[in-house]
Amino acid sequence: MRVNPNPMPDLMAALNQTELEEQQAELQISTGKSVNEPSDNPTAAALLVENNDQATFTSGYLQSLSVVQGQLSTASSTLSSVTTALQQALSLGVEAGGGTLSAGDQAAIANQLQGIQSQLVSLANTTYEGNYIFAGTKTSTAPYVVDSNSPDGVDYVGNSDVNEVSIGNGYKLAVNVPGSQLFSAPGNDVFLAINNLIQAVQTNTGIGTAVNAVSAASSYLSAQTVLYGNATDQTQSETTYLNAAQLQISQQQNTLGGVDMAAAATNLSQAQTDNQAALAAISKLSQDNLFDYLT
Repeated sequence: MRVNPNPMPDLMAALNQTELEEQQAELQISTGKSVNEPSDNPTAAALLVENNDQATFTSGYLQSLSVVQGQLSTASSTLSSVTTALQQALSLGVEAGGGTLSAGDQAAIANQLQGIQSQLVSLANTTYEGNYIFAGTKTSTAPYVVDSNSPDGVDYVGNSDVNEVSIGNGYKLAVNVPGSQLFSAPGNDVFLAINNLIQAVQTNTGIGTAVNAVSAASSYLSAQTVLYGNATDQTQSETTYLNAAQLQISQQQNTLGGVDMAAAATNLSQAQTDNQAALAAISKLSQDNLFDYLT
């Protein structure tokens, strides 16, 4: 049997190895990861980089969807309020056209209609997170400006463009309908109809025709809200899909780089034991060498 006459280098190498294993086990326990640097597992590390990129994209899309859903909800709620205001205007118009009101009552109704007109302008200039949602893509400027010289009583200063937002890989969604399509569509102009109704009540002339025009504009507007409903459904479906993808990515990350805590604890304990044994052997060897020297 061959005996190593100088075991110290081997013992020092063993000590370094046990210290390395101890540090690695401690790091795994503290981070909850088995791959903390590429050298731990080059293949898993490469897959984790790709996986992390997917997680970043998914998180970004979900954040965009949250904003889009808030805007769509605000738009739908606003259009519901517009419809309610138009129904009130219709009721007032029918009352004014009954032929039984005094001039004072007619004037009072005209004033109420003007109040509804102001309310409609305010609703058409609704914002979400500081952006005007019915201005097309000119979201930093209020789309409707009061103009007493205009047949509508207002001017539309937005544009007819549509905002599109990426909510998935290669998936873009139109998130707005411009005011020019909602409130100022030729033949179904909400502001023209309400302005004509006000003038009809004030002059007590052509009230029935004006009421019909408001009714038609209201029906047209209600039909346009379907666009927002469809967009909302799409965002909900995409959110469900991305949440499932995010969960799958998280599971893959855990499979690729997660640590078995029980195994890591066992490895740490074993490394500590091996480390103490190596230190004890080195200490004994040093003492023996010193004893040999003294004798």
